[in-house]
Amino acid sequence: MINRTAQSEIDSYLFKGKAILVFGARQVGKTSLIKNTIKDQSYLWLNGDEPDTQLLLENITTDRLKALIGDNKILVIDEAQMIHNIGLLIKRMVDNYPEIQVIASGSSAFELADKTKESMVGRKQELQLFPLSYSEMVKHSNFIEETRLVPHRLVFGYYPEVVTNTGKEEKILNDLVEGFLYKDILNLEGVKKSATLQRLVQMLAYRIGSEISYNSLANDLGINRLTVEKYIDILEKNFIVFSLNAFSRNQDNELKKGRKVYFWDNGLRNRIIKNFNPIELRDDIGALWENFIVSERKKKLSYENQFKDTYFWRNTQQAEIDYLEVKNTEIEAFEIKYNPNQKVLFTKSFTEKYHPKTTQVIHKENFWDYLI
Repeated sequence: MINRTAQSEIDSYLFKGKAILVFGARQVGKTSLIKNTIKDQSYLWLNGDEPDTQLLLENITTDRLKALIGDNKILVIDEAQMIHNIGLLIKRMVDNYPEIQVIASGSSAFELADKTKESMVGRKQELQLFPLSYSEMVKHSNFIEETRLVPHRLVFGYYPEVVTNTGKEEKILNDLVEGFLYKDILNLEGVKKSATLQRLVQMLAYRIGSEISYNSLANDLGINRLTVEKYIDILEKNFIVFSLNAFSRNQDNELKKGRKVYFWDNGLRNRIIKNFNPIELRDDIGALWENFIVSERKKKLSYENQFKDTYFWRNTQQAEIDYLEVKNTEIEAFEIKYNPNQKVLFTKSFTEKYHPKTTQVIHKENFWDYLI
């Protein structure tokens, strides 16, 4: 069993009088994490994907739910975003029966977060779970073994089932994409054109590490800009992609509304473009490397509760910084290059204007210093 970094955090939340909400895409290990958390406790497990569970919980009274729980100390509602008014139900449980620990998982922040946001202020602890990380795998095996496997991870990614089933990566990733990326998201209200969404996802996959334009995407897809924004927002809230906005302090020559989109998992991205060639045979190694480093840094910041804002920077003369982390007035600037021998100069138009705390180049011979 691969130990998750989030395990100690979720363990620390138990029986503190608040519901625990675990977010993350399907198949990233939410169920395993929760089962490991409650293994020595008495619990009732309900699956929100099941129609009978949905019907049971939609209009159930708090007293009847308490009777259903019986002497169990924990109530788990898996895929809770499928339950109508789930936020109100959890709120009543926390208010009336604080001795019962409620744990709810959701593969869509679009659904569960919206349903619980207002009703559960001060009554919840939230935890986001990602695909496995480089750091977790180093701890599971060892530094040398996992570092040797990084070229493999750049192609097939870190979904738990992918990592633990060597030789079956392509089939598993195909099942993941067909099973939840297109099936689940297309079931969400407001996503009407499946072919359009699939084309948009493919366009984003080809453009990782590059600035995107909503207007350009809309023109290419033959839809309006607001629909592009809506679809990308849905992809973000279902933990498929995330974005970096352009950093600006209102300098005249800076991009102020730019955006880059990355995938939380390289393997998922490569399945979308249907390219599992090894890195030696690819012309997108720079984009793969940047996606890997940025997503792994974002996992690290999240698991370590480092509350930093993340950006990229570019000006109208095309000078660029790949990745920034900003907290209060401190700025850390990173260039991300696969080749350690590639010459990198941090542009003076940025350094003299913002005086970053650090300027660092992350490449294949030092990346571990930034991910562990």
